[in-house]
Amino acid sequence: MTALGDEPFIRAVKPLVDAMGAEMLSPSEAAKDDVVLSWEGAEVIAVRLPQLADSLDHILAAMERREGKPLAELDRREKQEVVRVLEARGAFSVRHGVETVAGALGVSRFTVYNYLNREKAT
Repeated sequence: MTALGDEPFIRAVKPLVDAMGAEMLSPSEAAKDDVVLSWEGAEVIAVRLPQLADSLDHILAAMERREGKPLAELDRREKQEVVRVLEARGAFSVRHGVETVAGALGVSRFTVYNYLNREKAT
């Protein structure tokens, strides 16, 4: 991150930017696809969003940190919950999303599809 100062607005949005796996830049460094945030009429920060595939990796890493262990070590019920959360966040709309999640969970693609179908049946 570029030195952006310690403004309250920047401190406030940083956890969200980090959770998305995005990058904060000064507004002068913003590219056309970056999101420039303004506060009280002044451009304060630009946010560079990650590519969707990178977002999925970031989400999986955050889930591992939250669980305190690799996702592959979770029990079946916990893995089903992870799949439910990931589906709600759009993880399976990403190309190779099922394969990526299956690898992180240490299960087959077929198992991930079963978890998804189970969720839809309830």
